[in-house]
Amino acid sequence: MADSSISGKAGPAADALDGIFDRQRKAQQRAPYSDWPRRAAWLKALRALLRDNDAHICEAISADFGRRPPEETRLLELFPSLGSIDHALRHARHWMRPRRQFAGFWFLPARTEVMPQPLGVVGVIVPWNYPLYLAVGPLVDALVAGNRVLVKMSEYTPAFSALFAELVEKYFPDGEVRVVNGDADVAAAFAALPFDHLLFTGSTAVGRKVMRAAAENLTPVTLELGGKSPAIIGPNARFEHAVQRIIYGKCVNAGQTCIAPDYVLLPRVREQEFIERAHAGFTRMYPDFAGSGEYATIITPRQHARLLQLRDAAVAGGAITHPLAAARDGAARRLPPTLLTGVLADAGVMREEIFGPLLPLVPYDNLDDALDYIAARPHPLALYLFETDQRVVQRVLERTRSGGVCVNDTLYQIAQHHLPFGGVGSSGMGAYHGEDGFHTFSKMKPVFRQSRFAPAALLNPPYGARFRRMLKLLLRG
Repeated sequence: MADSSISGKAGPAADALDGIFDRQRKAQQRAPYSDWPRRAAWLKALRALLRDNDAHICEAISADFGRRPPEETRLLELFPSLGSIDHALRHARHWMRPRRQFAGFWFLPARTEVMPQPLGVVGVIVPWNYPLYLAVGPLVDALVAGNRVLVKMSEYTPAFSALFAELVEKYFPDGEVRVVNGDADVAAAFAALPFDHLLFTGSTAVGRKVMRAAAENLTPVTLELGGKSPAIIGPNARFEHAVQRIIYGKCVNAGQTCIAPDYVLLPRVREQEFIERAHAGFTRMYPDFAGSGEYATIITPRQHARLLQLRDAAVAGGAITHPLAAARDGAARRLPPTLLTGVLADAGVMREEIFGPLLPLVPYDNLDDALDYIAARPHPLALYLFETDQRVVQRVLERTRSGGVCVNDTLYQIAQHHLPFGGVGSSGMGAYHGEDGFHTFSKMKPVFRQSRFAPAALLNPPYGARFRRMLKLLLRG
C-alpha cells in the first residue's frame, strides 16, 4: 500500500490501531446520532484549523515535494477544502431531514420516510499528491453525516502528515477525528479495520489491495482511483483556448494530479500547431522556467525516475519528444512538461497512468476514430472535451463513459460541490462531494409508520371469500 504515510512523533504502530479504533467506536456508540449543532461545530473546527494554519500547511507540503508553490496549495487545496465546508454548512441541515411521504395507495393512511443515519466509524486513506484536499474533502462529508473518522495519511508527505495529525489532535477531542501515520504495514492494518465505510484515493493497484482487506469485514468501500484521462479537441474547438487549458491542467502540481489530462486526441492536421501553441502558452505561464519557483517538483526520486523511464522507453520505440522548456542543470526532480508524438499504442506511457508532466499527442482523422479509441480502453476518471458545437458535445457525452466530464476546460469539475466526484470501472467506484458525499457516509434508513386504523388486518388468515376479493383487487392494481 504505497499510498500510506510515514510515521511521525504522533504516529502509532500498527498494533496500536485497534485501541484508536475502539475509542472511536465507543464514542459513536455513546452518541450514535449527532444533532446539527454538533455537526456544524465539527465543520467550524475544521475550518478554523485550515484558516489558522494556512502558512504552516503550505510550508509543510512544499517541504514534502522539495518545492511546491504556496499559490498552488492555496488554489488547489485550501480553496476547495474551505469551499466544501461552507457548502456543507449552508445545506447539510436540509440533507439531514427525513424524506417523508404517504405509503402506497393500498397501505394508506400509513406513512413512510427515509431517515439519514450516521454509518458509525469511517476510514479515509489519503494519497500524497494533494494531501490536504484529499483528506479534508471526505472528512467533511463523513463529519456532516455524523460519523467519527480515522484518517490515514501518506508516507510520502511526512512533514504535512505529522502537522495534520498534530492539528487534528488540537482542534478535535479524542473520539471524533484522529489521524494515523505510519508505513505500509500500518496502512495494511488500517485497511483491515472493521470500518463502517472506507474511502481510498490512490492507484488502481493499491485500490485492489484495499478492497480485498475491506472484504474480510464486508466493509463497503469508495475507491477514487485514476487511469488515463483523455482530452479531446473537437473539430469545432477554439483551438488556442483548448491548448492553453490542457497545458494548464498538465502543469499544475507538475502533472501529479489524478484528473490531469493524460493524453490528447486532436485532428491530425493540427498536431504541429498544438506543439507551437503549447510552447507559447507554457512560456506565458512560466516565463522564467529555469529560475521559477512557481512550478512544482516531482515528489520523490523514485517517481522522477519512473517518469524518465516512461519517456525514454517511448523514445526508444520511435516517439519524438517536444519539451516545452529546458530543465536547469542539476535541478532536483524538476521535469519540464514534454509533449510526445509518434508514440506506439503499446508503449508504457500509453498504458500506465502518467502522473507527471508527459503528454502524448494522439492524432485522429475523424471524431468517431477518437471515440472508438477511448471506448477500447478502461473508463477514465475524467474526460475533457473542447468543442463549440453542442450537437457534437452531446454525441461525445452519450458515446463515452468516464467518472466525470469537463467541457472547454480542465480540472475544475472537481471543485463543484454540488456535483458527485467518483470513477467508473477501473477508475473507481462510488462517489462523494456535497450531498452525494452525505449519502455515501449515511445509511438512508427506510421507515414505515403504520396508522392506528390500518386496513392490513383485512389480509390476515383465514383466507376466505373476503380475502380473495381483496387479493383480486390488489392483483388488478
